Amino acid sequence: MPSRTPRTILLTGATDGLGKGVALALAREGHTVLVHGRDEKRIAGTLEELRRAVPNAEVRSYRADFASLAEVRGLARDVLDSESRLDVLVNNAGIGTQVPGGPLRQESRDGHELRFAVNYLAPFLLTRLLLPLLERSAPSRVVNVSSLGQQAIEFDDVMLTRSYSGVRAYCQSKLAQILFTLDLNEQLASRKVSVTSLHPATYMPTKIVTSPTSTLEEGVTATVRVITDPDPAAVSGKFFDGLRERRADAQAYDAKARQKLRALSEQLTGAPPVV
Repeated sequence: MPSRTPRTILLTGATDGLGKGVALALAREGHTVLVHGRDEKRIAGTLEELRRAVPNAEVRSYRADFASLAEVRGLARDVLDSESRLDVLVNNAGIGTQVPGGPLRQESRDGHELRFAVNYLAPFLLTRLLLPLLERSAPSRVVNVSSLGQQAIEFDDVMLTRSYSGVRAYCQSKLAQILFTLDLNEQLASRKVSVTSLHPATYMPTKIVTSPTSTLEEGVTATVRVITDPDPAAVSGKFFDGLRERRADAQAYDAKARQKLRALSEQLTGAPPVV
C-alpha cells in the first residue's frame, strides 16, 4: 500500500493532538482524509486548518460522539452512504485516565464504563459496521491506536464497578483494543484486510497528557508509518511501540480471552458477526 498512491482514510478523533497531526501528514501525502470529531465547531476548524496548509487537500468530515453507540451507528451509516471506498480505518478517538471529568467512574449513554465504551466498544462497533466497505476496497487496513499502558481485562467486572480507577479503566480499554486487533486480523486473514495496533509515542503533548515526554511528531511518524507501509505483512496482526514491533500484555495472546472479549463485545454493541 504505497503512500504515493492516494487512499481514502477515515481518521477518528482527528480534531486535536495526534489525530490532527496525522490528518495533516496524510493530506500532505495526497490522501483523502475523512475527519471525524464529536464537536461541529472543532471539526470545521480542523478542515479549515487542513485546507489552509494543503490548499488542494481532499478532506471531508463526519461527526459522532463515541460515548453513544447509536451515534457510532449513525457515523457508520453516513460513511457507507457517502463513500465509494475506504482503504484505511484509523481508530484513534479516545479519552485518557482522568479526562474528561476527573478520575471518578463515569458511564456512557448506554450505561457502560466510559473509558471502555469510548476507547474500545465504539471502535469495535464502527469497525464491524464498516467491514463490508473495507473488504470491497481491499487491500485495506484497520489501525487501532492503543498504548503501552495495558492491564488484563477482568471479565468478572469489565465495567469496574469495584475498585475503580481511571488508570485501570484506561489500561484495560487499551489492552482490549489489542485483543481485538489480533482476533480480527485472524478472522480477516484471507480477505486482504490487515489489522494493526500501536503505541504511537509516550506522553505526547495532547489534551489528555499533562506532562509530555515525547514530541507529537514522533507519534505522527509512527502512526503514518503503519497506515501507509507498502507491505501489509510488515504490520499485519502486530503491536508496535513507535516504529518497533513489541509484545503486548500476555492476555493479548490468549485465544480464549480474545474469544470471550469478542462474544462480550458483540453482546454489548449488537455488532454484526464477521461472516
